[in-house]
This record gives sequence, C-alpha cells and structure tokens, in this order.
Amino acid sequence: MKRMNGKLLLLFIAMFMLAFVVACGGNGDTEEAGTDTDDTEDTEDTDGSSDDGGASDGDGEISGDLEIQYFVGGYGDSWWKEVISDFQEEYPDVNIIEHAGPNINEEMRSRWVANDPPDVVYIDGAGSSETQMVEDGQLMNLDEFVQDIELENGDALLDSFIVEPATYDGEIYSLPLVFDTWGTWYDRALFEEKGYEVPTDFESFMSSMEEIKEAEGIDPFVTSGQHPYYFLRGMLNPAFGAAGGDELLADVTTGAEGAWTSEPVVEIMEKVERMAQEGMFDSGLGALNHTQSQMNFLLHDNAFVPVGFWLPNEMANDIPEGFEFGFIPSPMQDPGEPYAIVPDLRPLAIAENAENPEAAKAFVEFVFTREYALSFSEHTGAIMNLTDVDLSQSDDVPVYLTEANEMINDPEQVQIYHMPHPMSADLEQPIGDALMSLMLGNSTAEEFVEAAEAAAANYRN
Repeated sequence: MKRMNGKLLLLFIAMFMLAFVVACGGNGDTEEAGTDTDDTEDTEDTDGSSDDGGASDGDGEISGDLEIQYFVGGYGDSWWKEVISDFQEEYPDVNIIEHAGPNINEEMRSRWVANDPPDVVYIDGAGSSETQMVEDGQLMNLDEFVQDIELENGDALLDSFIVEPATYDGEIYSLPLVFDTWGTWYDRALFEEKGYEVPTDFESFMSSMEEIKEAEGIDPFVTSGQHPYYFLRGMLNPAFGAAGGDELLADVTTGAEGAWTSEPVVEIMEKVERMAQEGMFDSGLGALNHTQSQMNFLLHDNAFVPVGFWLPNEMANDIPEGFEFGFIPSPMQDPGEPYAIVPDLRPLAIAENAENPEAAKAFVEFVFTREYALSFSEHTGAIMNLTDVDLSQSDDVPVYLTEANEMINDPEQVQIYHMPHPMSADLEQPIGDALMSLMLGNSTAEEFVEAAEAAAANYRN
C-alpha cells in the first residue's frame, strides 16, 4: 500500500509540473504594446498572494494583457506615453493595449455596455461620468487596495492627496489623479495695456465686462453652448460653494429636495439672468463647442472664458503673439468674500470586470508618485492631485500655473469647497439644457430653478 501511494504521488507531481509548464508557456504569444486588440489574457489566476496583490514589484508575477483607456484632450498624451513606457520597462511581461483619443469614451461605450471593459480607465472628457459608472456597477471598489499604497518616500497615498477621493456611501471606487479647477481666464497683456479691471467679485466682474463691452465692442463672456456643464462647473459650482459651503454644493450635486429652489441658489441664478439681460454672454454661444469658444477668446472676440488648467496646453498651436494667460477663480462671490474654487478631479479607476485586475492595480500604484506629479505639470500645465510637489523646481512648469498654485494655497485669497462626488450625467444634462435657455435670455432665473428642481425630483425617483 505504501508503494502504491508513492507511485500515485510521483504521478501527481509529474502531472502538476506538466500543467505548470503548459500554463507558463501560454503567455508567450503577446502583441506589441500600444496595439488595439480584444484578445485579452485572463491573468486573475496568477499568484497574487503578496500583501499588495502582486502590484508593487517587477519580479514577473504581473503579466498578460493590460488594457488602458484614457481620454486625450487638453492635457495631450505625452505624459501618458512616458508613464506607460516606464511601466512597460518595469513590467516586461505585461502587454499594454492602449485605447486613447479625443473620442475614446464614445468608441469604448459598447465595450462597457457589454461588460467587456478595459482594465484601467482614466475618467475624463465628454461622454464620461464617474458617478454614472459607479451607479451602474462598472467600477471596482478600491477601499482595501488603496490602504496599502505608499509613495516613493513611504508616505501613505491616502494622506498625500490634495483632495481626497470621492466616496459613494462611504466607499472609494476611483483615485483622483488630476487636480484641476475651473476658473476664469483673461489676456493679462490686454488688460495691462488697456487698464481693464481684473475682477475680484461679482460686482467688479460686471463693471469690468461693461467697460470692455463698450470699449472693444464685443460680448465679453463666452462659454461652450454645446456643453453647458462648462458654465455649471466653471461658474455656478464656485458660486454655490461661496454662498452655502460644502453643504449646498452637496445638495445641488445630489439633487436634494428643495436645493435648486433654495434662496442662495435663486440669488445666484439671478446674477446669471442679469448677465444675460445686460448682454454679457456671446450671442452665438449656443452653437459653440469648447474649442471654438476658446478660440474666440484667444482672438479677443471675447474677454473672459471659464475653463480648467488645460486651456493653454490644448490651444498651444493657436495662441496669438503677445497673448499672456491670466487666471482667477471665477468671480461669482459677493464683495468682501474670498474667491471660491471647487476642485474638478479627474480620476483613475479599475473596471469591476477587469480581465487583468492585478496588472491594473500595479499600474495604478505605479502612476501615483511625486516624480510623475512634477512631470505631469511639465507636460500638461496642470496639477496632479498630490501634496508637497514643488513646481518651482522646474523651469518647464508655466508661470501661470505656479502663480495659480500659490493663490489657491493662500486661504486669505481663496476658499476651497468640496463636492462629495461629480454630478451624475442623468442630473447634469437636464440642468444644462435649462441653463442654456437662461443664458440665451429665453427664460428667467425663476423658470430655471423650477426646471432644475423638477430635474432633481426626476433624478431622485
């Protein structure tokens, strides 16, 4: 009986080793990094028993296809190319498949609907909504994973964010990669030449626009009518923060009952109605997409535009000679109050149905370093969402960004307000439609808040 057990044991070992060799050989046929393919390898069965799920070392545990989806807009893609190339060098057994471009959210929509998503997704650009993806169960819960991530000097990642991750019922489903903030841009050179006032509050904003309208013969304010959320995020959210703090921001974002018809919101929308009545909005904004509105601004067809930090980088090839970007937080607050900003975070997430979750976790952990944060500012002219990054140490970081960073971190000049998470597209879309009607002068502030409250009620139900 003992001899029989020994033979069975030897046979078992031989079969196990044969299976192991065959399994290891299955990863040999990989495609070149950056190619587009749907033939992804399922590597969930690789040994992920290390404390960090196999996501922090390059010893060959992390392998197989890794699909990464990222939107290419104002920030460009040069930073992504650098990070992906470095990750490929660190993890040579991973075959990286990039899905990228200005229309990538629409192009990949069918994959997400079919529950066949890429492994990692950078959530940005038109057609993307972090909140919607969480509500639809498309993103992985990262609560446990993020607890163990450390930066290169040992700082815990969770303690190193400028703004903490969004939470949904207390759970984390994405990590905020980009710290952007919408603000109001102007041509500093023009303002200095003509002596125009740089606004410090809503009343000085109106007087500055009135002066420019008369002197230049232009409609002073432009935004994208095709994307009304530019005005909502760029002008209204800071105003809501200044008027009612984080609580009001949370209420309008989640569509809480009575939020959109509350007194502070009505007063803010009356300011927008006043802008429309006095002809401050570009009369043709309804037909403008975001790049057209930005081009009009650069050509001095308008004097102010609400955009994030991506503006100079996105329009780099179209900046007229002598144009100098000036940035202020959107001046919707009352006189005597500091500027208000609401960070607009662009997150990185892992798909709930990721084919290669271990490689996805390795990539997410790899990205969050202060070295890449400085590199991000050099490549994009924007800020990565990490503290203690000295932008002044690099001559490649634009002056406007260094100045804006100093202003944002001065509590005497700027008050920072926080949303619990981005507004769901199901709420933002109908509110944007009502907002366009108000900006074009086709409705009143009262009619807008009634329409917004109805949209919120429909969203809650």
